[in-house]
Amino acid sequence: MFQVGIALILALLVDSIRVGAKFYRTVYFFPIVISATALGLMFNLIFLYKGGMVNQLLLHMGQLPYEVKPSGKMLVEWVDWKDQAHFLFTMFLPVMWQYVGFYFVILVTGLNNISQDLFEAAAIDGADGLKRTRYITLPLLRNVLCTCLILAITGALKVFDLPWVMFGAGMPENLGWLTGTYMYDQTFNKMNVDYGSTIAVLIVVLGVVLSNIANRIFRPSEDI
Repeated sequence: MFQVGIALILALLVDSIRVGAKFYRTVYFFPIVISATALGLMFNLIFLYKGGMVNQLLLHMGQLPYEVKPSGKMLVEWVDWKDQAHFLFTMFLPVMWQYVGFYFVILVTGLNNISQDLFEAAAIDGADGLKRTRYITLPLLRNVLCTCLILAITGALKVFDLPWVMFGAGMPENLGWLTGTYMYDQTFNKMNVDYGSTIAVLIVVLGVVLSNIANRIFRPSEDI
């Protein structure tokens, strides 16, 4: 849901500009075309590696304690981005970054399908940007938002590749399992096929139920 919200804000901002819109569309969509395995390895170097980019940046900013031994060797207390205090942020940031562009393109397409005559009539009536967005853009994007929300729900239930590349079976005290990674671990690592199959069925049931709930919430009032 956060992905859809961020994508909606970006789509509204890009739709309101006339110079550089194609550039921003390309930049925001670019992460979705990169392999999740490559993204996972990249974010491993950024976060999970002890001397990774984020830790090096914090060290140079003086945010990490360190000690220089007489031999000249520096001992640094690197931040463990895989511990209980950080692993949720470390795991969800790359997933959100990857899929925001996917929903962004869908929403931008929906915005392009809205007739400009409606906006021109609203401008004549004195509607400013916020009122135009609230009373014209968002209601007309209702079906598109519903589609994005359903895709986000089902995607969250089955996401596997990127978190598994980053964490694998090394989730901190089993507090970081996603449905997809937990199903894989139980089926192929623990060899508990029956339990893994049950989780797979549960993922399907949850996806159908939550999608129907989202569809009912966002269904236009005239169709209820």
